[in-house]
Amino acid sequence: MSAPAPPVNPVVDTPGASPGAPTGGPAPGPAAGGGLRSRVGRLRGSDAALVIMPIVIAAGALALYLYDATSDKDFSTASALTRSKLQAQFVQHLTITLWASLLVIAVAIPLGVLLTRPRYRSLAAPVLTVANSGQAMPAYGLVVLFAAWLGTGMRTVIIALAFFAVLPVLRNTMVGLNQVDQVVIEAGWGMGMSRRQVLRRIELPLATPVILAGVRTALVLTVGMAALAFLIGGGGLGETINSGLKLSRNQVVVTGAGLVALLALTVDWLAAMAERFLRPRGL
Repeated sequence: MSAPAPPVNPVVDTPGASPGAPTGGPAPGPAAGGGLRSRVGRLRGSDAALVIMPIVIAAGALALYLYDATSDKDFSTASALTRSKLQAQFVQHLTITLWASLLVIAVAIPLGVLLTRPRYRSLAAPVLTVANSGQAMPAYGLVVLFAAWLGTGMRTVIIALAFFAVLPVLRNTMVGLNQVDQVVIEAGWGMGMSRRQVLRRIELPLATPVILAGVRTALVLTVGMAALAFLIGGGGLGETINSGLKLSRNQVVVTGAGLVALLALTVDWLAAMAERFLRPRGL
Protein backbone atom coordinates (compact mmCIF):
# COMPACT_ATOMS: atom_id res chain seq x y z
CA MET A 1 0.00 0.00 0.00
CA SER A 2 1.50 3.35 -1.11
CA ALA A 3 2.07 6.27 1.25
CA PRO A 4 -0.45 9.16 1.10
CA ALA A 5 0.54 12.14 -1.00
CA PRO A 6 1.64 15.24 0.94
CA PRO A 7 -0.97 18.01 1.20
CA VAL A 8 -0.83 20.69 -1.44
CA ASN A 9 -1.25 24.28 -0.37
CA PRO A 10 -3.87 26.04 -2.43
CA VAL A 11 -2.62 28.88 -4.64
CA VAL A 12 -4.31 32.13 -3.77
CA ASP A 13 -4.42 34.72 -6.54
CA THR A 14 -3.17 37.86 -4.82
CA PRO A 15 -3.89 41.19 -6.57
CA GLY A 16 -0.70 42.76 -7.83
CA ALA A 17 1.31 39.51 -7.60
CA SER A 18 3.11 38.42 -10.74
CA PRO A 19 2.54 34.90 -12.11
CA GLY A 20 4.75 32.38 -10.37
CA ALA A 21 5.45 34.63 -7.38
CA PRO A 22 5.45 32.92 -3.96
CA THR A 23 2.10 33.08 -2.25
CA GLY A 24 1.82 35.36 0.74
CA GLY A 25 4.91 37.51 -0.01
CA PRO A 26 5.05 40.97 -1.54
CA ALA A 27 5.18 41.25 -5.31
CA PRO A 28 8.66 41.91 -6.63
CA GLY A 29 9.17 45.54 -7.49
CA PRO A 30 11.97 47.96 -8.31
CA ALA A 31 14.94 48.03 -6.00
CA ALA A 32 14.58 50.21 -2.95
CA GLY A 33 15.59 53.78 -3.68
CA GLY A 34 15.07 53.49 -7.46
CA GLY A 35 12.52 56.29 -7.48
CA LEU A 36 14.82 58.48 -5.42
CA ARG A 37 17.72 57.85 -7.78
CA SER A 38 15.60 58.71 -10.80
CA ARG A 39 14.48 61.96 -9.18
CA VAL A 40 18.07 62.86 -8.32
CA GLY A 41 19.09 62.09 -11.90
CA ARG A 42 16.43 64.44 -13.27
CA LEU A 43 17.49 67.12 -10.78
CA ARG A 44 21.11 66.81 -11.82
CA GLY A 45 20.20 67.06 -15.49
CA SER A 46 18.11 70.20 -15.09
CA ASP A 47 20.37 72.01 -12.63
CA ALA A 48 23.79 71.05 -13.94
CA ALA A 49 24.33 74.37 -15.70
CA LEU A 50 23.24 76.35 -12.65
CA VAL A 51 25.79 74.50 -10.52
CA ILE A 52 28.65 74.56 -13.01
CA MET A 53 28.37 78.21 -14.06
CA PRO A 54 29.43 79.74 -10.70
CA ILE A 55 32.49 77.47 -10.76
CA VAL A 56 33.34 78.67 -14.26
CA ILE A 57 32.88 82.31 -13.22
CA ALA A 58 35.06 81.86 -10.13
CA ALA A 59 37.75 80.11 -12.15
CA GLY A 60 37.70 82.87 -14.75
CA ALA A 61 37.95 85.57 -12.10
CA LEU A 62 40.88 83.78 -10.46
CA ALA A 63 42.65 83.36 -13.79
CA LEU A 64 42.17 87.05 -14.62
CA TYR A 65 43.47 88.06 -11.19
CA LEU A 66 46.56 85.86 -11.50
CA TYR A 67 47.21 87.15 -15.01
CA ASP A 68 47.06 90.74 -13.81
CA ALA A 69 49.08 90.08 -10.65
CA THR A 70 51.92 88.19 -12.33
CA SER A 71 52.32 90.40 -15.39
CA ASP A 72 54.90 93.16 -15.55
CA LYS A 73 53.39 96.64 -15.72
CA ASP A 74 54.93 99.81 -17.04
CA PHE A 75 53.69 103.22 -15.95
CA SER A 76 50.95 103.44 -18.60
CA THR A 77 49.59 99.99 -17.83
CA ALA A 78 49.64 100.54 -14.08
CA SER A 79 47.89 103.89 -14.51
CA ALA A 80 45.12 102.35 -16.63
CA LEU A 81 44.57 99.43 -14.25
CA THR A 82 44.39 101.19 -10.91
CA ARG A 83 41.83 99.65 -8.55
CA SER A 84 39.88 102.88 -8.12
CA LYS A 85 39.43 103.27 -11.89
CA LEU A 86 38.32 99.69 -12.42
CA GLN A 87 35.88 99.82 -9.50
CA ALA A 88 34.33 103.07 -10.74
CA GLN A 89 34.01 101.75 -14.29
CA PHE A 90 32.55 98.45 -13.08
CA VAL A 91 29.91 100.28 -11.04
CA GLN A 92 29.08 102.49 -14.05
CA HIS A 93 28.79 99.44 -16.31
CA LEU A 94 26.53 97.65 -13.86
CA THR A 95 24.38 100.77 -13.35
CA ILE A 96 23.87 101.20 -17.09
CA THR A 97 22.94 97.52 -17.45
CA LEU A 98 20.41 97.52 -14.61
CA TRP A 99 18.63 100.75 -15.56
CA ALA A 100 18.47 99.85 -19.26
CA SER A 101 17.09 96.40 -18.40
CA LEU A 102 14.47 97.85 -16.07
CA LEU A 103 13.42 100.29 -18.79
CA VAL A 104 13.13 97.44 -21.29
CA ILE A 105 10.96 95.38 -18.93
CA ALA A 106 8.77 98.37 -18.03
CA VAL A 107 8.10 99.14 -21.70
CA ALA A 108 8.22 95.83 -23.55
CA ILE A 109 6.04 93.61 -21.35
CA PRO A 110 3.03 95.98 -21.08
CA LEU A 111 3.36 96.80 -24.79
CA GLY A 112 3.47 93.11 -25.67
CA VAL A 113 0.35 92.46 -23.58
CA LEU A 114 -1.44 95.36 -25.29
CA LEU A 115 -0.53 94.17 -28.80
CA THR A 116 -1.98 90.70 -28.14
CA ARG A 117 -5.41 92.11 -27.29
CA PRO A 118 -7.89 91.78 -30.18
CA ARG A 119 -8.45 95.54 -30.44
CA TYR A 120 -4.76 96.34 -31.00
CA ARG A 121 -3.47 93.32 -32.92
CA SER A 122 -3.39 95.29 -36.15
CA LEU A 123 -0.62 97.45 -34.67
CA ALA A 124 1.64 94.49 -33.88
CA ALA A 125 3.42 94.36 -37.24
CA PRO A 126 4.46 98.04 -37.42
CA VAL A 127 5.52 98.11 -33.76
CA LEU A 128 7.67 95.00 -34.23
CA THR A 129 9.22 96.59 -37.31
CA VAL A 130 10.26 99.63 -35.29
CA ALA A 131 11.60 97.43 -32.46
CA ASN A 132 13.51 95.30 -34.94
CA SER A 133 15.21 98.37 -36.39
CA GLY A 134 17.09 98.79 -33.11
CA GLN A 135 18.98 95.55 -33.66
CA ALA A 136 19.21 96.01 -37.43
CA MET A 137 21.41 99.07 -36.91
CA PRO A 138 25.08 98.68 -35.99
CA ALA A 139 25.48 99.17 -32.25
CA TYR A 140 28.16 101.82 -32.72
CA GLY A 141 25.94 103.85 -35.04
CA LEU A 142 22.90 103.51 -32.78
CA VAL A 143 24.74 104.95 -29.78
CA VAL A 144 26.09 107.85 -31.85
CA LEU A 145 22.65 108.62 -33.32
CA PHE A 146 21.08 108.81 -29.87
CA ALA A 147 23.93 111.05 -28.73
CA ALA A 148 23.25 113.42 -31.64
CA TRP A 149 19.56 113.46 -30.70
CA LEU A 150 19.64 113.53 -26.87
CA GLY A 151 23.18 114.63 -26.09
CA THR A 152 25.95 112.71 -24.38
CA GLY A 153 26.00 111.07 -20.96
CA MET A 154 24.77 108.01 -19.12
CA ARG A 155 21.07 108.83 -19.57
CA THR A 156 21.42 108.73 -23.35
CA VAL A 157 23.31 105.45 -23.17
CA ILE A 158 20.54 103.87 -21.07
CA ILE A 159 17.85 104.93 -23.55
CA ALA A 160 19.89 103.72 -26.53
CA LEU A 161 20.56 100.33 -24.92
CA ALA A 162 16.90 99.95 -23.99
CA PHE A 163 15.91 100.59 -27.61
CA PHE A 164 18.51 98.08 -28.74
CA ALA A 165 17.37 95.32 -26.35
CA VAL A 166 13.59 95.82 -26.43
CA LEU A 167 12.93 93.34 -29.25
CA PRO A 168 13.59 90.01 -27.43
CA VAL A 169 11.33 90.90 -24.51
CA LEU A 170 8.57 92.37 -26.68
CA ARG A 171 8.57 89.47 -29.13
CA ASN A 172 8.72 86.80 -26.43
CA THR A 173 5.87 88.44 -24.52
CA MET A 174 3.69 88.35 -27.62
CA VAL A 175 4.70 84.80 -28.53
CA GLY A 176 4.12 83.55 -24.99
CA LEU A 177 0.65 85.08 -24.77
CA ASN A 178 -0.37 84.02 -28.27
CA GLN A 179 0.53 80.38 -27.65
CA VAL A 180 -1.88 80.04 -24.72
CA ASP A 181 -4.61 77.63 -25.79
CA GLN A 182 -7.88 79.41 -26.55
CA VAL A 183 -9.77 76.56 -24.90
CA VAL A 184 -8.09 77.38 -21.58
CA ILE A 185 -8.99 81.05 -21.94
CA GLU A 186 -12.62 80.22 -22.72
CA ALA A 187 -12.70 77.91 -19.72
CA GLY A 188 -11.72 80.87 -17.57
CA TRP A 189 -14.51 82.93 -19.04
CA GLY A 190 -16.90 80.06 -18.36
CA MET A 191 -15.86 80.14 -14.69
CA GLY A 192 -16.98 83.76 -14.48
CA MET A 193 -13.57 85.45 -14.80
CA SER A 194 -13.29 88.83 -16.43
CA ARG A 195 -10.81 89.45 -19.25
CA ARG A 196 -8.41 91.09 -16.83
CA GLN A 197 -8.62 88.13 -14.43
CA VAL A 198 -8.01 85.69 -17.29
CA LEU A 199 -4.94 87.69 -18.29
CA ARG A 200 -3.58 87.86 -14.74
CA ARG A 201 -4.42 84.35 -13.56
CA ILE A 202 -4.17 82.26 -16.75
CA GLU A 203 -2.40 83.92 -19.68
CA LEU A 204 0.53 85.62 -17.94
CA PRO A 205 1.44 82.60 -15.74
CA LEU A 206 1.44 80.30 -18.78
CA ALA A 207 3.52 82.80 -20.78
CA THR A 208 6.02 83.46 -17.96
CA PRO A 209 8.73 80.97 -19.10
CA VAL A 210 8.85 82.48 -22.60
CA ILE A 211 8.88 86.06 -21.25
CA LEU A 212 11.70 85.27 -18.83
CA ALA A 213 13.75 83.79 -21.67
CA GLY A 214 13.42 87.09 -23.53
CA VAL A 215 14.43 89.08 -20.46
CA ARG A 216 17.50 86.89 -20.04
CA THR A 217 18.54 87.52 -23.64
CA ALA A 218 18.03 91.27 -23.24
CA LEU A 219 20.19 91.34 -20.10
CA VAL A 220 23.15 89.71 -21.83
CA LEU A 221 22.79 92.00 -24.86
CA THR A 222 22.76 95.03 -22.58
CA VAL A 223 25.94 94.00 -20.76
CA GLY A 224 27.80 93.68 -24.03
CA MET A 225 26.43 96.90 -25.51
CA ALA A 226 27.29 98.86 -22.36
CA ALA A 227 30.96 98.54 -23.32
CA LEU A 228 30.26 101.20 -25.98
CA ALA A 229 29.02 103.73 -23.44
CA PHE A 230 32.41 105.43 -23.28
CA LEU A 231 31.90 106.69 -26.85
CA ILE A 232 29.40 109.30 -25.66
CA GLY A 233 30.69 109.92 -22.14
CA GLY A 234 28.69 107.18 -20.41
CA GLY A 235 31.64 105.51 -18.70
CA GLY A 236 31.82 101.79 -18.15
CA LEU A 237 34.48 99.17 -18.70
CA GLY A 238 34.75 100.16 -22.34
CA GLU A 239 37.05 102.95 -21.20
CA THR A 240 39.64 100.42 -20.05
CA ILE A 241 39.39 98.49 -23.31
CA ASN A 242 39.72 101.69 -25.33
CA SER A 243 42.75 102.79 -23.27
CA GLY A 244 44.46 99.47 -23.92
CA LEU A 245 43.85 99.76 -27.65
CA LYS A 246 45.18 103.30 -27.77
CA LEU A 247 48.26 102.44 -25.71
CA SER A 248 48.81 99.08 -27.46
CA ARG A 249 48.80 97.34 -24.08
CA ASN A 250 47.34 93.85 -24.37
CA GLN A 251 47.17 93.45 -20.61
CA VAL A 252 44.82 96.42 -20.31
CA VAL A 253 42.62 95.15 -23.14
CA VAL A 254 42.45 91.63 -21.70
CA THR A 255 41.59 92.95 -18.22
CA GLY A 256 38.79 95.18 -19.47
CA ALA A 257 37.35 92.56 -21.82
CA GLY A 258 37.67 89.87 -19.16
CA LEU A 259 35.72 91.92 -16.65
CA VAL A 260 32.96 92.51 -19.21
CA ALA A 261 32.83 88.78 -19.98
CA LEU A 262 32.68 87.85 -16.28
CA LEU A 263 29.90 90.36 -15.71
CA ALA A 264 27.95 88.97 -18.66
CA LEU A 265 28.31 85.40 -17.39
CA THR A 266 27.25 86.44 -13.89
CA VAL A 267 24.19 88.30 -15.15
CA ASP A 268 23.24 85.36 -17.36
CA TRP A 269 23.54 82.95 -14.41
CA LEU A 270 21.43 85.18 -12.17
CA ALA A 271 18.82 85.44 -14.93
CA ALA A 272 18.82 81.65 -15.29
CA MET A 273 18.28 81.30 -11.54
CA ALA A 274 15.39 83.77 -11.69
CA GLU A 275 13.97 81.96 -14.72
CA ARG A 276 14.01 78.69 -12.80
CA PHE A 277 12.55 79.92 -9.51
CA LEU A 278 10.00 82.37 -10.97
CA ARG A 279 8.58 79.75 -13.31
CA PRO A 280 5.04 78.87 -12.18
CA ARG A 281 4.81 75.50 -10.47
CA GLY A 282 3.80 72.72 -12.83
CA LEU A 283 5.25 74.30 -16.00
